[in-house]
Amino acid sequence: MTETCIGVIGGSGVYDIDGIEDAAWTEVASPWGTPSDAVLTGRLDGVKMAFLPRHGRGHVHSPSSVPYRANIDALKRLGVTDVISVSACGSFREEMAPGEFVVIDQFIDRTFAREKSFFGEGCAAHVSVAHPTCPRLGDACFEAATAEGITVHRGGTYLAMEGPQFSTLAESRMYREVWGCDVIGMTNMPEAKLAREAELCYASVAMITDYDSWHEDHGAVDITDIIRTLTGNASKAKGLVSRLPKLLGPDRAPCPHGCDRALEYAILTAPEKRDPGLLSRLDAVAGRVLNA
Repeated sequence: MTETCIGVIGGSGVYDIDGIEDAAWTEVASPWGTPSDAVLTGRLDGVKMAFLPRHGRGHVHSPSSVPYRANIDALKRLGVTDVISVSACGSFREEMAPGEFVVIDQFIDRTFAREKSFFGEGCAAHVSVAHPTCPRLGDACFEAATAEGITVHRGGTYLAMEGPQFSTLAESRMYREVWGCDVIGMTNMPEAKLAREAELCYASVAMITDYDSWHEDHGAVDITDIIRTLTGNASKAKGLVSRLPKLLGPDRAPCPHGCDRALEYAILTAPEKRDPGLLSRLDAVAGRVLNA
């Protein structure tokens, strides 16, 4: 058993969480750059918590400029075991309406301007992201949302676009009708891939704000409508998060799905060929296997 530490990455509209005891904003130094913001640490119902606003307080980062590697590394350094991503999204499904939530289980990554791995020349590694989210953690999020009275859907495919512009009508129709995606957002990639490389369980809660541009009755995405829905979603998200400590508990067994052992056989570079400089940067995310 290890001690549970729940890391929450808050998306648009979610810049803190309520009720944390011994709360303190903690600056975390990362060799991967400066994280989006300081991390709010403390305890909730006896369970360690770490909250990081993805865009920074005041929303200073665009989806493309979010320092994803530094963020995941910082959470790992703080002892986080389970990461809950909360993010705004658009919906491609009539039955997934604005104001409702989706617990994501698959992604299609269409981003292109972001660093997507901690590994590279000097230490190559390949982790599986066939199932990019942790079912155990996703189930907890679904249960928490249901108990909070939120209309929530279990399972969905998230199309990650680069942004910052919203989709064209042709893109929206393709993602919905040809690719079969359920929601669209700009921030869960490469976040989910990096969490897997860092051997962190990861769950994504997508908060629907709009119907993207495909919906005949809604037309183009209206930012004023999005902001209005964001405000309501943020309150719901905080309620969901407040229920997670009791569901997950203070003691954590090894992940039954192997998320916390993702690097077991992933590193291919021979020990004598590994770059010492890169290894020093990997001390937190890959220390378990590199120091074995």
